[in-house]
Amino acid sequence: MNQENVNQKDSFKMSLARVFDDNLRTRQWQNVVDYIIIGLIIISTIEVFLSTYENVVEKYGHILKFIDWFTTIFFTIEVTLRIWAADAQNDKYKGFKGRLRYCFTFYGMIDILSTYSFYLHFFMPMPYVALKVLRVFRLLRIFRYMKSFRILGDAISSKKQELTVSLAFLSILTVILSFLLYFAEHAAQPELCENGWKTMVWAFAKYLGDPGKIADFPMVTFWGNLIAIIVGVLGIAIFAVPAGLISSGFIEVIEERRKTAETNKNVEKMHLAFERKLDRPTGFQVAPVYVPVADVQSKLKMSENDIFNALENADDFRLVNLAATQPADQHPEDRLVIEHFQINRPYGICIDRGSKITIVSSSSMVDPIMGYFSYYLAKIGGFNYISREIGVTRPYKSFYLIDKVDQPSFLEEYMEDMNRFAAVDGSWIITLLAASGANEPEYPTQFHFTYGGKKGDETYNGENLIIQNIETFDSLYRDLSVQLENLFGYTSDCQRYHDTSNPKLFVRHLEHPEKVNAFVLRIAWKATCWDMRRIQIAKTLSDTFATHILGEVGPYSEELKKKGIGYSDYFE
Repeated sequence: MNQENVNQKDSFKMSLARVFDDNLRTRQWQNVVDYIIIGLIIISTIEVFLSTYENVVEKYGHILKFIDWFTTIFFTIEVTLRIWAADAQNDKYKGFKGRLRYCFTFYGMIDILSTYSFYLHFFMPMPYVALKVLRVFRLLRIFRYMKSFRILGDAISSKKQELTVSLAFLSILTVILSFLLYFAEHAAQPELCENGWKTMVWAFAKYLGDPGKIADFPMVTFWGNLIAIIVGVLGIAIFAVPAGLISSGFIEVIEERRKTAETNKNVEKMHLAFERKLDRPTGFQVAPVYVPVADVQSKLKMSENDIFNALENADDFRLVNLAATQPADQHPEDRLVIEHFQINRPYGICIDRGSKITIVSSSSMVDPIMGYFSYYLAKIGGFNYISREIGVTRPYKSFYLIDKVDQPSFLEEYMEDMNRFAAVDGSWIITLLAASGANEPEYPTQFHFTYGGKKGDETYNGENLIIQNIETFDSLYRDLSVQLENLFGYTSDCQRYHDTSNPKLFVRHLEHPEKVNAFVLRIAWKATCWDMRRIQIAKTLSDTFATHILGEVGPYSEELKKKGIGYSDYFE
């Protein structure tokens, strides 16, 4: 299957996922489908109900039969498509095992029992009327669209542990009392309290109101009556305790949903703070590199508590301290700002633009601003882009230096994407890192190129270099050094202050590292964070990379000319 067909299939599957999201407040045509499904469920249930009247069947049997067949065929198609598109709603339903997992969910089982059971009578000698009873279960599917039922389900789920413990305690206590009841009553009425099983059945039957008159006999001894009273009290508790727990959970879920709705509203407000603005030197419309917390408070009227709640629940924002971008010996003042970024992978972001050049930001989650700078460098050049935006920061486990024993989460997915880009003939992997900040000293140069050699070795004679095409790299380095100094006043060096000979370096763990051209570019935060010309610097890097590696520059993406909010309407 070619790439175009794969994309069409994925697009169709995503459309189905939006149709089957059980949300009655999505796009208009998707809501129409939802209401058609609900309407046919009701019609199907009415048909089953009317088919129980013989006179109605005699007079309108042909109509009922048509409704039966039509709704069955419709729901067969609908349920089959739900199962097929399940992985577009949740990654845990991917593959054959994932689809089975979906089928064994509550609504998955309801779908299958109320739909596919119709076809059993074609293969097995089962009464059609008996199978038809299963259609009534379709009514349970309406709960998918009922917010109140979902709240009740969440309330029960939130108190699942407490309910389990309380019911287990009450059940065990009842079993103990049942045995005591046997010893108290057996001698007085051996026929009725014949064994422990009968007294246990008596106790549990009392809880249910004794619908079958199983426990319709009195206790005759003092101790028997006392135990019977305790069982009666437990009969109240066995319903009152779970009811109280569920009621408490119901209130908590409602309050939590209110807070979630308020938090989501604040997250959307924070997105508005990242409205793209014109970068005059380049003419590109770009998102702000960051937004100070104080600006969010003053301009969006959000309290500090609102901001921190939104940051905790948002996937594409993080709080950073710009003091980390300056050397510690300068005693920088703390300055809290909010960064905005994209996510489409468990580890962060991966964008395939079909280029031979891939820009990598392996430490965006701990290096403020570097993800932003790397993203726009890749976008301007039309290069592939990989950035680690997600992960635990304390203790921090690097994607730059790989420890085979203690690997961080989602490193495997990261390396899979990296290997896919590295497999392209003539591929270049360019990794951007920060320099001259935090506990690192401020160096005389601002752009530090390294290509697999030892610190201080500025030649190309080192062992196990990660650059293969030395001639192209050297030409690129010399050209870029001149441009950076002439245009921006920044100077460059090659391996003067940093070492990349470490065997743990991630590019050395690619499937075919000997075929890949790779180098690491460390840039002082002075240029990426504090210089207002940062986008122009990124464009200079991008144009130079394209000229020396690809042989030409551009064309630039039309999206760079579009106004908008953050990255919300970027398609690549």
